[in-house]
Amino acid sequence: MVYLAHISEDHRQQTVLQHLEGTAELCSRFAASFGAGELGEMAGLAHDIGKYSDAFQRRLHGEGQVDHTTAGAYECYRRRQSAVAFCVAGHHGGLPDGGSRGDNSDQPTFLGRMQKAIEGKLEPYTPWNQEVSLPSPRTSAFQTKSALDAFFFTRMLYSCLVDADFLDTESFMVGEAPSRGYVVSMEALYQRLEQYISDWFPPQGEINILRCTVLKQCIQQGSAQKPGLFTLTVPTGGGKTVASLAFALRHACTHKKTKIIYVIPYTSIIEQTASTFQKILGTENILEHHSNVLYDTDSFGAATPEAAKQMRATENWDMPIIVTTAVQFFESLYANRSSQCRKLHNLVNNVIIFDEAQMLPLPYLRPCVSAIAQLVAHYGASVVLCTATQPALSPLFQEFLPGVAIPELCAVSVMRSPVFKRVRFQKAGRLTWTQLHERLQDSMQALCIVNSRKNAQLVFEGIQGNGGYHLSTLMTPSHRKAVLVEIRRRLKEGLPCRVVSTSLIEAGVDVDFPLVFREEAGLDSILQAAGRCNREGKRPVSESVVTVFRAETTPPQIFSAAIAAGQEVMDQYEDLSDPDAVSCYFHALLDLKGQKAQDQKGILPRIQEGDFPFRTVAEEFHLIEQDTHTVYIPIGDGENLIRRLRQGERSRQLFRKLGQYGVSVYPQQFQMLDRSGVLELLEDGSAILTDLSLYSNDTGLTVDADSERFMI
Repeated sequence: MVYLAHISEDHRQQTVLQHLEGTAELCSRFAASFGAGELGEMAGLAHDIGKYSDAFQRRLHGEGQVDHTTAGAYECYRRRQSAVAFCVAGHHGGLPDGGSRGDNSDQPTFLGRMQKAIEGKLEPYTPWNQEVSLPSPRTSAFQTKSALDAFFFTRMLYSCLVDADFLDTESFMVGEAPSRGYVVSMEALYQRLEQYISDWFPPQGEINILRCTVLKQCIQQGSAQKPGLFTLTVPTGGGKTVASLAFALRHACTHKKTKIIYVIPYTSIIEQTASTFQKILGTENILEHHSNVLYDTDSFGAATPEAAKQMRATENWDMPIIVTTAVQFFESLYANRSSQCRKLHNLVNNVIIFDEAQMLPLPYLRPCVSAIAQLVAHYGASVVLCTATQPALSPLFQEFLPGVAIPELCAVSVMRSPVFKRVRFQKAGRLTWTQLHERLQDSMQALCIVNSRKNAQLVFEGIQGNGGYHLSTLMTPSHRKAVLVEIRRRLKEGLPCRVVSTSLIEAGVDVDFPLVFREEAGLDSILQAAGRCNREGKRPVSESVVTVFRAETTPPQIFSAAIAAGQEVMDQYEDLSDPDAVSCYFHALLDLKGQKAQDQKGILPRIQEGDFPFRTVAEEFHLIEQDTHTVYIPIGDGENLIRRLRQGERSRQLFRKLGQYGVSVYPQQFQMLDRSGVLELLEDGSAILTDLSLYSNDTGLTVDADSERFMI
């Protein structure tokens, strides 16, 4: 009898043996990059052994369901290859929790499923051993050092298996291997960078001289430094984006690294960074992977060939330069589903840049640092923590990478250069809204940043005359982009421009104001706000003032520790941008929060118990904790997109485009809108605003319970 793995739509047949051998070849090649090629081969050969059952052969023709994954897992398990067994068990439904020896055969844990096999409750699959012989691989040395090492090793091996399984199946189903991967070398990309920066030399002006100094240092360090963990601390305006890319490319050429991954905290600045890289290295070499990316389509609405290739690359990150979010990066490292884990093996032997490293989320700081340490220690990654305000993470990294030095790529003399002192700080104490309005009104051009969307609307309402603007996440991304274009125009032309914003404008948004007012916050936020003041250094420092004030309302509780640590530093330092002040702030913040607050869900202790809680950890690890609901606003192009949604169209591409016309609101705000009858809820849960009087061209969506529209 011929046992089949797949039947294509045009009735071609792939035998189980063909699929196992094809998957094993790919999986072995992927896993060889971290010394586990033999284990990868075993995983590939074992993963679909359960398809050698009559029950599965009937399933191919539409008859019922059958568990075909536990069989291969059990064959690996009884050969004492637990890591491979976990991978095989989870290659469809996701990595399971390990469970305990007392689990019965009805439980979905790994050991429960092994008990099911032991009790003979699987469909008979004995013909497998007539065609397949499983190897006896060696165990990787670091795999057995600790529960944490074993946890990440299993996940890496799992990534190799699920990607290999998908690629082999995809190749068979479409009749040929779809266009994937890339041919450009790191050397060729570095040559493009050299050509791009050639006009920068010799630099003109003090600020450009220093930017080029930073750039040259990063290039030099890229060759000189051995692979490892680094910091790059460059003051705002110092050109760290291009400098960090230059280090990465030079380092990749020197040490034969395969990819560069740029991890950014917010989608609001990721497009700006990706655009810069595309100009330097070519659009075809840059993969953007985040919720707002839109792929090019032809006149029929189908993805263009290049866009289709990029879309496929989001599945396994098979591109030379990847620009992604911290959420995408870290949640993939702790996820258990195959779709999220496929890319993990493509993190091996890369250069990984964490832009705005101070934004690593405190409630998950220890798990994030632990994951970075694993990539550096065992998977050949070189990691750069890149920021203007370097967090004091050395003690934490020493815990996971004992004895490992963390070199700084930028000379201290550059960091402390007076050329980068573009602002002076002023501590105003408590200001009433009236006093703040008066100060803003007296300024031709000024930016005011506050801690909440409600405060942003309150301050904006007090601005009079022409040139007042508001920015917050209550506006759609498309709306915010249009407002920023107008703000930049008015700043450039010297017209009145008074902007009130939440902290979203601090995340790398390129604007340049003579005056900035910042509500008390953490020192990192204050310094990010200062980066929007005299950004190009064209004004005297004495006239470029960042005023830190205490609002008349109590800030949200979530900011309390950061504000307290910031106040402690402001009492000690006149120049808040002093690197010593920054270090003092982060030490104070970590002390105030304590170690438990750095792993709020207890992720690492759970892993260290040694029972492989893959599913539980995946369910617990979410960088964005607050549940929100998206409300789509039918304005501009959003009106046509929403019409398509109402007509039943559902596609990833449509939802990505719709994202430009969506506003995220908290559950209680969503319920308030729903009870007021201003939302149209579709069958899939999508919500559309039906009363456009609640969406202002100035401030976006109204969700304030005190507003007249919502009074009961």
